[in-house]
Amino acid sequence: MSLFKRIGNKDNAPAAEPAAVNGGNAQAPKAVPAAAATSAAPATAGAAPPPVAETDAAILPETVGIPENRTDPPIGTEKVKKLVEMSLWIVDRIQSTLGTQSELKRTPETEQMLQERFAQYYRQVGGNLSDEEVKFLFRLVYDEILGFGPLQQLIDSDGISEIMVNCPNRIYIEQKGKLKVAPVVFANNDHVLKVIDRIIRPLGRRIDRKWPLVDARLPDGSRVNAVIPPCAIDGPNITIRKFSKNKLKVDDLIRYGSMTPPMAMFLEACVVSRRNIIISGGTGSGKTTLINVLSNFIPAKERVVTIEDSAELQLIQDHVIRLEAKPADVDGTGKVAIRDLVINALRMRPERIIIGECRGGETLDLLQAMNTGHDGSMSTLHSNSPREAVGRIETMCMMAGMDLPLIVIRKQIASSIHMIVQQSRLDDGQRKVTYITEIQGMEGDVVVQQDIFKLEIIGKNPEGKILCEHRPTGVRPKFTPKLEAAGYKLPPEVFGAAIPGKR
Repeated sequence: MSLFKRIGNKDNAPAAEPAAVNGGNAQAPKAVPAAAATSAAPATAGAAPPPVAETDAAILPETVGIPENRTDPPIGTEKVKKLVEMSLWIVDRIQSTLGTQSELKRTPETEQMLQERFAQYYRQVGGNLSDEEVKFLFRLVYDEILGFGPLQQLIDSDGISEIMVNCPNRIYIEQKGKLKVAPVVFANNDHVLKVIDRIIRPLGRRIDRKWPLVDARLPDGSRVNAVIPPCAIDGPNITIRKFSKNKLKVDDLIRYGSMTPPMAMFLEACVVSRRNIIISGGTGSGKTTLINVLSNFIPAKERVVTIEDSAELQLIQDHVIRLEAKPADVDGTGKVAIRDLVINALRMRPERIIIGECRGGETLDLLQAMNTGHDGSMSTLHSNSPREAVGRIETMCMMAGMDLPLIVIRKQIASSIHMIVQQSRLDDGQRKVTYITEIQGMEGDVVVQQDIFKLEIIGKNPEGKILCEHRPTGVRPKFTPKLEAAGYKLPPEVFGAAIPGKR
């Protein structure tokens, strides 16, 4: 009979007794009322327990109501909240039996051991749950010990692109570009803090009342930001920007409608011919995804150095050096900024430098690198249009503290950057490349830009989806000879030129 069937049956023999429990006299949480009994047939005696991935989380409500107080649990998650609290009580008991064991790994043996110990402490709780609720409770216990608590189910879901914990009782998720309240909750503020600590501890990062902010990443590379009190008023919050488990390729972006085949052909030619590219866009627009896709076009023989605040880039090439900025230690020393890494990267014989995101004075160092033999370098920045991107670059160069005249900075931009690719997130959640713009040089004291491709909004359909179309402007870039020298003789149709006799 299945372990999940046996643990609620008082007549069956008890599971193997774990080691003595410290503090085992603590009062167990009140059991959740039983739901309707399930009709599933019992498993064969002695059968292996079901893998965690197959446990049924059907008790999570599909939709939840939002109470007036934004710190109260969503309406419909009352049972989930009680199960989370019960799982923490069981986790404390199990962890006290593990002693100084080495870190547990996700193996069938570990799962079997946790199920046996879970069975004993569940009996102590005096729970009277349905089989599905017991499975869900074990999933909570398993994720609390070996994962990231209630967030683990959201992290494992391929359909979720972003997770936002506003407070213990309010978690939002993004699915297909739309936000909605998740039907999971934390037990309390300390529960959230415990998960934050579990995320940042392997990275050597810290967060406390003196510095209540931290940037980190999950083992799969997903970006994490956390803020705790006193800066977070309603309790600790976490923002996770998930990355797809399957690395996207340019064909995927074409299939999603983010760009067209001619645009992809042109971008490939620009990367291979070592054009310097800036990817501009707002928060959550898909800049990192796009730079990862473009990096796939870099020839494998070239040496690439990537520099990031928190490692997110996923280059497929073998000859890649990955550098990551380091925050200051507790005493305020030991900080290694992105600018320090850019300067150091110039001594590492890179053929290309890729900066995850430019935010300050490192922008000037990148421009100089682009101008001194490191053609084909790339970076991203926050901006709403190619024209605004140039203004942002000017501002960030001034943050380098060099006190350069604006005209000198603009000349540096015009000679270093060949192209700006604008990535945007539309109102309906679609992510599109909205502009591919060439930097053509200077005209007086103005940086001259010329759109090569742009997105035109047509309207909306009855469902509210924005209808749009990528169109070439009919203008070839001035660096076309560079593309041809690299072996890319793009046909006129790529740029929208009409051929007589063709439709």
